Amino acid sequence: MTVFTDIPHDAFVAAVHALAQQLADDVWKPDFIIGIGRGGLAPAVYLSHATGLPMLSVDYSSQVKDFADEPLVKLAGRSRAGERLLFLDDINDSGRTIAHLRGALRAAEAVPGSIRFATLIDNLSSAERVEYCARTIDRTVTKDWFVFPWEAVAPAESLADDAAAVPERIA
Repeated sequence: MTVFTDIPHDAFVAAVHALAQQLADDVWKPDFIIGIGRGGLAPAVYLSHATGLPMLSVDYSSQVKDFADEPLVKLAGRSRAGERLLFLDDINDSGRTIAHLRGALRAAEAVPGSIRFATLIDNLSSAERVEYCARTIDRTVTKDWFVFPWEAVAPAESLADDAAAVPERIA
């Protein structure tokens, strides 16, 4: 049985502040925060406000090519122009999203070192690593399905479908 764990708004805001502090403490400074649609969009807005950095977005979850891969080509071009980009998502679970984005950016000749990733929650057993995270879990131990504040309005059936989409995350 799936365990749904709500992330309260105040915990979400604290996670954003933790990421903002990590960025403030690092010598590497992004020029833009890139929200990864759909789960990274709300965190990116909050992190943009917390840091004063401008925000852009890419949409990975819809799988609509014009809104996923084409913006990555443009963003790779920005990296070649000397800009640094911080991609932000809600959770690095399997690593599939991050691997796709890194591959597409590499194929579009993004400058190594100009791209970094951050998540609110990072799964230590993910196939991909992120440079910044507010919290770590290990999916071999923690099987909860985390419900972020922006997902709390979704019908229970929709949340269950999302959780069941990759059964090994929660089984």
